Amino acid sequence: MTYSAFDHPYLSGLLGDEAVAAEFSTAADIHAMLSFEAALARAEAIHGVIPESAADRITEACRGFSPDVAALRRAMAVDGVVVPELVRQLRAAVGGEAATHVHFGATSQDVIDTSLMLRMKAVAELFGTRLGDVVSVLEECDDQWGERELMGRTRMQAAIPITVSDRLRTWIEPLLDHKDRLQAMDRDLFAVQFGGAAGTLDKLKDRADDVRATLAEELALADFPQWHCQRSEVADFANALSLVTGSLGKFGQDIALMAQLGDEIELAGGGGSSAMPHKQNPVAAEVLVALARFNATQLSGVHQALVHEQERSGAAWTLEWLIMPQMAGATAAALRLAAELAGNIRRLGSA
Repeated sequence: MTYSAFDHPYLSGLLGDEAVAAEFSTAADIHAMLSFEAALARAEAIHGVIPESAADRITEACRGFSPDVAALRRAMAVDGVVVPELVRQLRAAVGGEAATHVHFGATSQDVIDTSLMLRMKAVAELFGTRLGDVVSVLEECDDQWGERELMGRTRMQAAIPITVSDRLRTWIEPLLDHKDRLQAMDRDLFAVQFGGAAGTLDKLKDRADDVRATLAEELALADFPQWHCQRSEVADFANALSLVTGSLGKFGQDIALMAQLGDEIELAGGGGSSAMPHKQNPVAAEVLVALARFNATQLSGVHQALVHEQERSGAAWTLEWLIMPQMAGATAAALRLAAELAGNIRRLGSA
């Protein structure tokens, strides 16, 4: 049993997504945190902060290091963050004089936030591809049935005749905008986090900016000044996810209403009923509406997490940990279901 519907033993058949679940797995998080530690060592060696031999040893150790996850769990209960124990284990694996140079000048939040950015960047790239897939199927619908007539409806009442293309455009254009927004985030949002104990990188002195820039380059992330208590980038990504699911929810709601009328659309598939065998329920369309509402609700929590006290907030930070994976999971499910639903359209409009 699990607390989350996204990895539930059977609810995940409807709501789960293996590709996105993998990005929020223990293995992916640890891999990203070790990538940060190795890249930090290399960046500091390039700028003469630590010896090159130490950076080589740290990089080598990170490649083959497999931490004691049970010990990480016990330490998390005490420290509230996993990094102190992870660094302790990594230093033991590095050994010798090089161990003293592990994590030099960094703080736990640098490691954890950079790990999140690396994984959110991968998720954004995946979602951009999936948005393109949904758009492609809907454009095929336009090619096939775009000139056919539909009744336009305002406030759920018959208005004037429109074409299938008119309806499709309200589904397609927002998705193209979201795709462009996600692609721009690769340059404008997914940034390295590196500020040290209180955001000042005091241990690196006049080499701080250069080390951070090289660290960002090593990790293929943007180079921003530290943002420990400035969480707009995380909120911007959460907002993008809610916009995606909101647009897909509108698509699902329209499909469900058209299916209810019966003469405007023909769908393959659909869900069965235990009591009424003749029914084909528009399950995917309904779930798209639910996921849109779920992410809209979660977005308010991410905006609550914008309120950080002083230089770091444990409370706001923990709130992000609770919400962001759920929003990514909801968006992944929505994109998968939207592609399936669009592919199951067999007719739109009047012949």
